[in-house]
Amino acid sequence: MFTGIVTAIGTIASVHQRGDMRLKITAPLDPARIDIGASIACSGVCLTVVERGGTAGDAWFEVDVSGETISRTVPAMWEQGARLNLEPSLRLGDELGGHIVTGHVDSVGEVVLVAQEGGSWKVAIRARAEMSPFIAEKGSITVNGVSLTVNDVRDRPDGTCDMRLNIIPHTAEVTTLGALKEGDQVNLEIDVLARYLKRMQSLAAKG
Repeated sequence: MFTGIVTAIGTIASVHQRGDMRLKITAPLDPARIDIGASIACSGVCLTVVERGGTAGDAWFEVDVSGETISRTVPAMWEQGARLNLEPSLRLGDELGGHIVTGHVDSVGEVVLVAQEGGSWKVAIRARAEMSPFIAEKGSITVNGVSLTVNDVRDRPDGTCDMRLNIIPHTAEVTTLGALKEGDQVNLEIDVLARYLKRMQSLAAKG
């Protein structure tokens, strides 16, 4: 379980095929605090640490990525040199600073607008039709592993929707969201509460 509060930006140092895809990710973390078998959210994708090493502030860890995971996420995020938002899983007693995030990507969205507004950036992301019912104004959404609040939702005739978000300077600096540009694809995870409400609504309609 995660909160969508990124603690570091990692870089894919190498990519190898071993049945599944094996990634080596470097990051300014302490390897002593990375446990084998631990879960780390990598740009919104929950992955399991299988190897780790390095020194404090210059760590590396390895994860395996299945074909199923690759098929449901942004393809370019698995390339050597790609930068990833990292968040270790919650520990008992940790502060829930964002919202409840599972690390299971629901869909890929497309950035359709990036505009500076004051010191922040206004970003619009187009979500696929199957995602639209789960996105609400002032609700939560996870974008590349980052917990954000939806400022506005604009439905489109084809069933897709454009959600507008605000990226403050701090978020732009400590995550990869500051580098977003129009046409980029992003990993999206809907709020788990919206998922349950949608299920309850569908069951009530059948009854």
